[in-house]
Amino acid sequence: MEYGFSLDKNLYDLLQNESCEAFRNNYTLPFPHSFHFASFHIHYNTTLFRCNRSLHVSPLTSMYHYTKCPDYDLYYNNNPKAEDASLRACTKALLPIKDVPDANNPFTFVTADISTIVVLTDECAACHYRRGGQCQLDSREIFFCATANSIGVILISAAGRRSWILKMILGLGLAVTIAALLLVMVKIYHTRWKKQNPTNQQIKIFLEREGPLQTKRYDYSEIKKVTNSFRNKLGQGGFGSVYKGKLPDGRYVAVKILSELKDNGEDFINEVATISRTSHINIVNLLGFCCEGSKRALVYEFMSNGSLEKFIFEENVIKTDRQLDCETIYHIAIGVARGLEYLHQGCNTRILHFDIKPHNILLDENFNPKISDFGLAKICTRKESMISIFGARGTAGYIAPEVFSRNFGAVSHKSDVYSYGMMILEMVGRRKNIKTEVNRSSEIYFPDWIYNCLESNQELGLQNIRNESDDKLVRKMTIVGLWCIQTHPSTRPAISKVLEMLGSKVELLQIPPKPFLSSPPTSPVHLSCETL
Repeated sequence: MEYGFSLDKNLYDLLQNESCEAFRNNYTLPFPHSFHFASFHIHYNTTLFRCNRSLHVSPLTSMYHYTKCPDYDLYYNNNPKAEDASLRACTKALLPIKDVPDANNPFTFVTADISTIVVLTDECAACHYRRGGQCQLDSREIFFCATANSIGVILISAAGRRSWILKMILGLGLAVTIAALLLVMVKIYHTRWKKQNPTNQQIKIFLEREGPLQTKRYDYSEIKKVTNSFRNKLGQGGFGSVYKGKLPDGRYVAVKILSELKDNGEDFINEVATISRTSHINIVNLLGFCCEGSKRALVYEFMSNGSLEKFIFEENVIKTDRQLDCETIYHIAIGVARGLEYLHQGCNTRILHFDIKPHNILLDENFNPKISDFGLAKICTRKESMISIFGARGTAGYIAPEVFSRNFGAVSHKSDVYSYGMMILEMVGRRKNIKTEVNRSSEIYFPDWIYNCLESNQELGLQNIRNESDDKLVRKMTIVGLWCIQTHPSTRPAISKVLEMLGSKVELLQIPPKPFLSSPPTSPVHLSCETL
């Protein structure tokens, strides 16, 4: 059994553009699947079921479901033998995949980088490997093994057919030679493509420039061993997937596998460059990384309670059956602020995160918070009061106005303060900063709503407030959050001031001006603060 590699340019372009046309048909090799002496197979593949939405199929819950194609849904799982009767009316698409599938987005595991298995027939394999001969057909297209001796016998005993046999041998020899050259050319092209790929070059230059790093560099085979071949998946996102692993010394880790299609190298470089410079109780520890061809992975300390997101939003709290009390929420808010203060002022270089949100705050077994995911981070000198960036960075709902438009001011450490403030308001309100009510007729902008409650000195009415002490903590965090999301960066406090305010008595805090970017409801809404 031999292996070959090739890159399908058409499929590559479709996957790069996230076009669902990539899933329209079975993928076929650009040469015959079988020959007289061999057959060709795609090494890694899977079947996707393409189901028209008019069918209203209801497959087993074990099937993964992708709904972003225009006219149809995709269903698939990790067990190709598991057939689901409800999918018989759907169209099958057999497609090549990488060896690390992602359960939620086929664009992250379907690949245009084709690994092909060449399987010789038993008689041809015996001829080639045991006798050192060539696999050939006679005039009746019957197989025979042409060794050096057998060719001589044929040429002497069949003089009348010498010319025809010579032509046949020369022709087959030429065909074998051409096929071998083509395989060599494909391998050379594949190798050069990987070497010349701008992303690989960018990462190579970065690693050479940085020199020896404090974090360990792993081989991809070690990553697979640590994660037990990616058995325990913790989560996924636009960056790729995260798996639970265990190091040889017994420590549990979280291994982030970066998506080959999504990642342009900048996320990987940012993570390694920024976290390797940090050492703080409220910053996640990067224990190692892998960069092997197109395979890239990051190894972090394992945080047993996962992300803050699953503990603060109503729909997630129901699933986890755990609601954080006000003291714990306040403790988390303080911890994140201390982590940001360290990034902004405590490092040799200032680090701006640009993606502070509940999903990127990880919690250990004692609910101590740690800032993670530095893929969008920016490193600058401590003397720089403002920085320049290309395009908007961050997650919608948490991005400061000046990051979208420089008309609001310069991008600086105050941009992280804005994201932090929006997150704090979500923590005390237990809801996303924009929420559509059940009647779907009105969109309620949470900061606008909570500001009106504070301004009129009404009770916030949050479910987790049990006593006067809780009420003061929530009001304090709310006032601080509203200061942090002021429209102009100049009116926002620095993160050190935020910590000072969080440590003050709530009676000493002044309610800030109302941010003029607060969104009014799209239709009249009659809700009291008690329903918050």
